Amino acid sequence: MKIFYQIDHWTEKHHPVMLDLLRVVLGITIFLKGLYFISHTEELQHILANSAFPWLSFAVAHYVAMVHLAGGILIAIGLFTRKAVAMQIPILLGAVFLVNVPKGFFAEGNDLAFSIVVLSLLCFYFVYGPGYRSADHSLNEQPDNY
Repeated sequence: MKIFYQIDHWTEKHHPVMLDLLRVVLGITIFLKGLYFISHTEELQHILANSAFPWLSFAVAHYVAMVHLAGGILIAIGLFTRKAVAMQIPILLGAVFLVNVPKGFFAEGNDLAFSIVVLSLLCFYFVYGPGYRSADHSLNEQPDNY
């Protein structure tokens, strides 16, 4: 039982660090998904062609890839975090409700669980903000030289 108290004490002491680390991992994950979309454009267009809006597949494919690449980097470093997250949320809502849900939860190649986790984290960071160890926080600090 002592180990559980030590773990609890450590997490209480390092809570902001863990949230900042989670933000960085989320940003890197989104960036890597953008790289995947660029390297597999045909697969993304096929997914979008089978979705509710097949006529937008080419434009949406490029929008998704570019927003994931730029937004992933911004989220990871914590620069314009809420704006970057706000641009990611509609993409993930579309991934959850328009792409993955119609396939079913247990369909082959379905990323529904992954999409739900990423969407939940994006909603959390939209409310929580970038955190203490971020570029946003560093830029907003005022020097105490008055």
